Amino acid sequence: MRSVFIDGGAGTTGLEIRERLADRPEFHVTTLEGDARKDPAARAEALNAADFVILCLPDDAAREAVELIRNPAVRVIDASSAHRVADGWTYGFPELEPVQAATIAEAARVSNPGCYPTGFLALVRPLVRTGLVPHEWPLNVNAVSGYSGGGKAMIAEFESGGTETAHRAYALSLSHKHLPEMQRHARIAHPPIFQPAVARTYRGMLVEVPLALHALPRKPSLAAIEAAWREAYRDQPLVRVAASEEATSVEIEADAGTDRMTLRAFGNAASGQARLIATLDNLGKGAGGAAVQNLNLMAGLDPAAGLRV
Repeated sequence: MRSVFIDGGAGTTGLEIRERLADRPEFHVTTLEGDARKDPAARAEALNAADFVILCLPDDAAREAVELIRNPAVRVIDASSAHRVADGWTYGFPELEPVQAATIAEAARVSNPGCYPTGFLALVRPLVRTGLVPHEWPLNVNAVSGYSGGGKAMIAEFESGGTETAHRAYALSLSHKHLPEMQRHARIAHPPIFQPAVARTYRGMLVEVPLALHALPRKPSLAAIEAAWREAYRDQPLVRVAASEEATSVEIEADAGTDRMTLRAFGNAASGQARLIATLDNLGKGAGGAAVQNLNLMAGLDPAAGLRV
């Protein structure tokens, strides 16, 4: 049995991870309670005693936790954004590249992807890799998340009457902490124009990338895009490609309550335009489910074990 210490186990992501590991005999999960959660000595002891550490902390606290680890045998999964483009860390999106899952399985330091980048990269990376979208092509990404993505403060705002809005756009300065990982891991020349928003629903996420197919050098069809996705995610249990004719609308809650992600391509052949849409749960494949998937890989287990497929 492997020991897993969740630092920040009382937060939104930490609770999601604990729920997924609650009935897993392969793991013994520990957290700190009460004042011990902020006691450096107690944290250092717990961090160095575990086989695996999962950090569910703000960025600065995650960096601090890593500095406290002196035991070289401890393997770390960081659910914050502190190390997503950091040297020495493996990006924890197993489906991103053909070798990514194997790399994660051997890694000592793994950084969980952001929820928005998970959808964006799933849509875009196979198209860049196969040349259907040039790496220097300007890209836009529109995305809407359930309010749980903002953590306890935003949950309280939406649930205690702090706001009555149904839909709120933010990051209007076109500066967002997810942009570096989007650009780096999509392997594109420029950061996308990122247009995030939060909706009055607890969980769920819809990420959309519009494409002017007629302007792309290879003028790819929707069929070519779907074929690239199907090849990229062949035998991947947590990423599904849905045929475009299966839906006339897509809801933000389409994959809420699961740890999977679904990709869909819609378009107009006459105008040569397309809308590429990913749906996922911001707390599932976008956070807690992704951390458990990475833990499974690092422990040599079925990557989908304990997950809601």
